[in-house]
Amino acid sequence: MTNPLALQRLLTWLSPAFPVGSFAWSAGLETAIASGTVADAKILEDWVGAALHHGGIRTDAIILAAAYAAHDDTAKLAEIADLCLALTASKERHDELTITGAAFVKALAAWPSDVLQRLPDPCPYPLVVGAAAGDHDIGVTDTLRAFLTALVHAQVSVAVRLVPLGQTDGLTVMSALEPQIATLADFAAAASLEDLGSIGYAADIAQMRHETLEPRIFRS
Repeated sequence: MTNPLALQRLLTWLSPAFPVGSFAWSAGLETAIASGTVADAKILEDWVGAALHHGGIRTDAIILAAAYAAHDDTAKLAEIADLCLALTASKERHDELTITGAAFVKALAAWPSDVLQRLPDPCPYPLVVGAAAGDHDIGVTDTLRAFLTALVHAQVSVAVRLVPLGQTDGLTVMSALEPQIATLADFAAAASLEDLGSIGYAADIAQMRHETLEPRIFRS
């Protein structure tokens, strides 16, 4: 990335301090931990790695890249949003995408831009990130790497608190997943909507079962 302002803006938007509320969602991981499916750092690495390769994180990356390319096309953004939400396997997943997306749109008003008028409602989180990055001339691959890193860090944070894992184990998982994040970012940057597809059934079912989990800390 050659534009320092673009880098600064990207870091701000995907910082844990940005008021999106993503910390409230576990994407089914809380259920998986409660059932004993995810019980240590190695299994966590496998769980998140599967989401990167075959699950919802991969889908989000492709949606982000498509929205990036269509950031100046209102009709196309609406089509991408409809497709994104049609692919959600659970109410929890739908709520996560739309609630965090709405929060991002609201916070994005601090950076006035015409893209805000082109965004659909409801607006899935990866779509608004991609459209905003495209409108602000932030590189698509850099945006994808930052977005995916933030998603992975959020998952690891859930496990650090709930397994529980030590901070060192959490950092080890983050480090181990860096090559997979880079690979997915490069793939998604060149992908099309024809490349969409998911077999993340375990995570989907975990999200569906989350509403019956007692006690629970997260929203999915």
